[in-house]
Amino acid sequence: MDDKCILVVTAGDAKIDNIKYKLQFGTKAKMLTAEEAILLVGHAVGGVCPFAVNEGVETFLDISLKRFKTVFPACGSSNSAIELSIDELEKYSKCISWVDVCKT
Repeated sequence: MDDKCILVVTAGDAKIDNIKYKLQFGTKAKMLTAEEAILLVGHAVGGVCPFAVNEGVETFLDISLKRFKTVFPACGSSNSAIELSIDELEKYSKCISWVDVCKT
């Protein structure tokens, strides 16, 4: 994905599988630093969420989320969250697509 910033939303207990990630996106996964998260995504670490991200950030949802009826993503700060159904998360996050990039 070159220097493009993407956001992959996963279940809280999921871990990225580097091989699956590289096959999906054509590059190695990179965790942003705290400074990069604010600058590139628009949210501080602890509050990174799939809503109101900076222009150009593409959001993907990992299938690890699909085992839940509802999820509780952050809402831009470390002390805020919202309960959403999986369908609502997909709608409000404006995700590009579902991906399978986590270890099973």
